[in-house]
Amino acid sequence: MRHKIIAGNWKMHKNAEQTEDLLNDLIDKLPPDVQVEIIVAPTFVNLASAVDHLEFTNIDVAAQNMHQAESGAFTGEISAEMLKSIGVNTVILGHSERRAYFHENDALLASKVNSALEHELRVIFCFGEELKDRQAKQHFSIVENQLHDGLFHLDAKDWGNIVLAYEPVWAIGTGETATPEQAQEMHAFIRETIRSKYGSDVAEGVTILYGGSVKPDNAKEIFSKPDVDGGLIGGAALNAADFAAIVSAV
Repeated sequence: MRHKIIAGNWKMHKNAEQTEDLLNDLIDKLPPDVQVEIIVAPTFVNLASAVDHLEFTNIDVAAQNMHQAESGAFTGEISAEMLKSIGVNTVILGHSERRAYFHENDALLASKVNSALEHELRVIFCFGEELKDRQAKQHFSIVENQLHDGLFHLDAKDWGNIVLAYEPVWAIGTGETATPEQAQEMHAFIRETIRSKYGSDVAEGVTILYGGSVKPDNAKEIFSKPDVDGGLIGGAALNAADFAAIVSAV
């Protein structure tokens, strides 16, 4: 059965000292007895220290990206094995900013997913439509194609290590948020799309997160929808009180 997750994507924020301060603040403010998995994704340079800092807490650590190759002449890149070697067991792939600014397409992401799974990393796979797609009423087909091209080559057994994160790109960093009804509509479509390929066991077992300007004042209503299993949180994850309030809203 799927479980609830709140993941904080810190993006390119927080130096080493600031990372430690925010982690300490989260440890103090996060409720200790929530029935939800809590994940934070600091920058690459702070992953190892975050893993050590959070060892005896209920907070897990994820990486924001990784390269698909095992090793090689790829200056500045990080492999799945490198992440595993420092105790990171989850990686975010396909974030809208990686797609937009670094031109990552679904074929590349499929190879990254393969590499992550080969190293027993859990994948938080991000996807979602842009504003022009929704305005053209192509949002369902865009999402279906992203799922198909990025993930539908996998075997059913692989889905035990896949978490989905639906990101309406028009609602990231804009202050706009999909209504709870829009989020539920798309999450239900995603689950049905997976069901049509893999059957009900996989579809009902996969966790689908919503990512798009979730804040303390809208989290509870969004998370109340039956097919929304938590959130991938951006800006609000950089404030311990806001992040703790979002965790408590699940």
